[in-house]
Amino acid sequence: MMYLAYQAQADLMEPLKLGAHMARRFLSSPFAAPFQNAATRHLAAAYEMVERVGLSHGRPAFGLTSTQVGNREVPVVEEAAYKLPFGTLLHFKKDVEVPQPRVLVVAPLSGHFATLLIGTVRTLLPDHDVFITDWHNARDVSLEHGAFDFDGYVEHIVKFLEFMGPGGHLVAVCQPCVQALVAAAVMAQEGNPAYPRSMTLMAGPIDCRVNPTKVNDLATSKPISWFEKNLISTVPMGFEGSGRRVYPGFIQLSAFVSMNLGRHMKAHFELYDSLVAGDEEKAHTTKVFYDEYFAVLDLAAEFYLETVQYVFQEYRLPKGELTYKGNPIDFKAIRRTSLLTVEGERDDICSLGQTVAAHDICTGLKPHRKRHHMQAGVGHYGVFSGRKWAGQVYPIVRNHILASD
Repeated sequence: MMYLAYQAQADLMEPLKLGAHMARRFLSSPFAAPFQNAATRHLAAAYEMVERVGLSHGRPAFGLTSTQVGNREVPVVEEAAYKLPFGTLLHFKKDVEVPQPRVLVVAPLSGHFATLLIGTVRTLLPDHDVFITDWHNARDVSLEHGAFDFDGYVEHIVKFLEFMGPGGHLVAVCQPCVQALVAAAVMAQEGNPAYPRSMTLMAGPIDCRVNPTKVNDLATSKPISWFEKNLISTVPMGFEGSGRRVYPGFIQLSAFVSMNLGRHMKAHFELYDSLVAGDEEKAHTTKVFYDEYFAVLDLAAEFYLETVQYVFQEYRLPKGELTYKGNPIDFKAIRRTSLLTVEGERDDICSLGQTVAAHDICTGLKPHRKRHHMQAGVGHYGVFSGRKWAGQVYPIVRNHILASD
């Protein structure tokens, strides 16, 4: 009923948003030019704010059409290299003379699309042959494809690396640091020739017992049965995945927004002021951010519940209790995959100490294959996006990959 009520409300808003769009277009047309004044500018801004109300459930475009390689501009083409029911291996293909290290960016599956990492990919592109896990919206995946759970996520990473072939590198951001570490261990155990040569884990919850955050406290404040009863819903009719049990993206987004409600309200007040003042550049920057932020996807219920239980409640990874397809995982088997961990000083989602814990788990790695970097002055998103990511974190990541290639 929860999902049905949300969708009904979204459907009812569409005519209102369409009306606001048409009114705004008229006010910005040449026909309305003689009537332009402070009042009409406020009215146009109000219409645009109404027009922007609501969420998107389709992946925004990456829009990365070119990159600078050396002294020349090189075209970039998005290519669906390998498609599975719950995710596509997306390749940012470019034509360069010298082969570059192949990197798989493992994107979070936490309510947002992989485009949340546009800045990460843009920075990696000049020096690397970049692939990314483009996760699908669970509400668009038919029930005939079965369930998607914790092991299924790991299996996708393994299959993607196998498709890329031997010699690839892993860069995992946030939540999938756990699954990326498991995939590397499983491939090492099995002697899989496509094992990653290097692994970069950025702001990920390897050991949530260390410096717990509000996110960690929320996960442990209720039993897993509470999460299943209160947060899991069923996709209504009208979608390919009708009948699938999911953790809806709109609920996940509500949780994110509530953590920094004041900041988001301030941003929208400032957007309104920018629209009234005609400051198109500032308004465009805010709109681009929120177009991405308000594009949400649903998570398969199995994956969400198992992640909460295994990672945030039972700490199976640092305790050595995590399994893959029912079999124990030997993290000591990781001997040839160099490890870099990155944390942000002000990260209030995955705090200091939670990611560097991977070094204690990978006991088979010699010291020269391990490195940790703590980036001063950044929060969670600053670890993998923004100026400090591009100027200070990325050079370390690039050198780590190059030294392991």
